[in-house]
Amino acid sequence: MKRLSLFFVVALAVLTFSVGAALAADTLSEIQKRGKLRVGMEPGYMPFELMNQKGEIIGFDVDMAKRMAAAMKVELELVSTAWDGIIPALLTDKFDVIMSGMTLTQERNLSVNFADPYILIGQSVLLKKELAGTVKSYKDLNNAKYTVASKLGTTGEQATKKMIPDAKYISYETEQEGVIELVNGKIDAFIYDLPFNAIAVNQKGQGKIVHLSEPFTKEPLAWAVRKGDPDFLNWLNNFMHQVKYDGVYDKIYQKWFQDDAWLKEIQ
Repeated sequence: MKRLSLFFVVALAVLTFSVGAALAADTLSEIQKRGKLRVGMEPGYMPFELMNQKGEIIGFDVDMAKRMAAAMKVELELVSTAWDGIIPALLTDKFDVIMSGMTLTQERNLSVNFADPYILIGQSVLLKKELAGTVKSYKDLNNAKYTVASKLGTTGEQATKKMIPDAKYISYETEQEGVIELVNGKIDAFIYDLPFNAIAVNQKGQGKIVHLSEPFTKEPLAWAVRKGDPDFLNWLNNFMHQVKYDGVYDKIYQKWFQDDAWLKEIQ
């Protein structure tokens, strides 16, 4: 009887493993069969992804996605998705990977897996010009007399609530809306990612806002994929290593973070 029970236990274990292996995701094979890499992003985060005058999505992540599709020898499809629904859309197979300047957080990591980070950024402060002499860092904003804002559902919102808890907080659906409200004097400060703020202060500041450019957080950005797909994760990590080794990453980085020629496409 014991031998028979052991047989059933082993058989059940083998069957469970086989079913689990069969159900394991294989995004790489699906991409190859489809002949198309589907990338989810919200095109409102300069310079990672944004819309040009022709209505096309451009940006750092877009150029990386183009290189990725070329390496796979497939077409690229960019799927524009609202930020608050971007992870659910990935989980329901609306696209294969999120490439949208997403910060790797432990909370998000409960729902998705992340490839190795491709850039390190942090939160910085856009400030009303009138407060430049009074507010010299994010700590000075921690007062109920100030109204501080960020974008809904972002690490900027989390950082503001955690590190500037005494200020009155407002959230906006888009980062552009937050900057406009700051320029119009509706809020005292806007907390958001350093790369975006560095561009926005010159592009939209109109001389009415200043940038406290020293980031007060450290946030790794990474690509997100569905869980249970180690092969796709391995491919993404090796792709990143390769483009960094052969200099492609540096060229794309320089184009979007060190040069400003691309600004002509959106003005």
